[in-house]
Amino acid sequence: MKEERLKLGIPKGSLQDATVQLFARAGYNIYVSSRSYFPAIDDPGIACMLIRAQEMARYVSDGVLDAGLTGADWIAEYRAGNGDTAITPVADLVYAKQSFGKVKWVLAVPEDSRFQRPEDLAGCTVATELVRATEAYFAERQVELNVEFSWGATEVKPPVLADAIVEVTETGSSLRANRLRILDTVLESNTQLIANTAALTHEWKRTKVEHLALLLNAAIAAQGRVGMMLNVRREHLQAVLDLLPALRRPTISPLSDEGWVAVNTILEEKTVRELIPRLKNARAEGIVEYPLNKIVV
Repeated sequence: MKEERLKLGIPKGSLQDATVQLFARAGYNIYVSSRSYFPAIDDPGIACMLIRAQEMARYVSDGVLDAGLTGADWIAEYRAGNGDTAITPVADLVYAKQSFGKVKWVLAVPEDSRFQRPEDLAGCTVATELVRATEAYFAERQVELNVEFSWGATEVKPPVLADAIVEVTETGSSLRANRLRILDTVLESNTQLIANTAALTHEWKRTKVEHLALLLNAAIAAQGRVGMMLNVRREHLQAVLDLLPALRRPTISPLSDEGWVAVNTILEEKTVRELIPRLKNARAEGIVEYPLNKIVV
């Protein structure tokens, strides 16, 4: 009997390292070789392939891949040119190449340009890698202009090679360095786990994709958080609880000594430095901070 395998696309390029690291936190170790587009993974039920994020939606829609990870921006770009597709979004995975957050595609012009609104660009040229989605953006505003594909280094094109650009940004630092001013946000994007709609009718593949989504989301939920456990006398418990911001509510367990309880909770890691001395002053003892790989809520 042939062994079942899920054909999974891993985004090659700027998202590749962040994706491999996310999978590691989720419990999947992916081994990428510079000589191969087929990374190894320590799950015999998954076969990985490196595909550029810009092409992922196409190959998932066509059924070449059962599932894949790509940006909502490239899904929107593919749909703008192909209409209804055989793609089903499975999970929003909010991470990017530099941070655990969303990115923006923004409409930008030179700082000293006369353009103040998107409508001011009527009859002009806009350069971008996101051509179809940009055309749809201006069509909604009934603005007629020329949108041309940019092969890269888009920020340097205005004002000589284009009047404006639509470019992706996480921090805006590259735009500022090139003396560009943002007029509007064309769309926000984050990574999504998508699946071929027909593949999801296959029970084994659907279950495999759902389990993968659960663990990836759990790894993202744990990012920037730590666990903390401590012991405290019952008479001091409320003072300790008043200091603890918890994911839900702290878990309180009795100890063998009836006068003491154990408290276990989840915290934002950035708060711990200030919190531990305050907990100690509130009579907490045996304070232990520990890292988290996954949080399933």
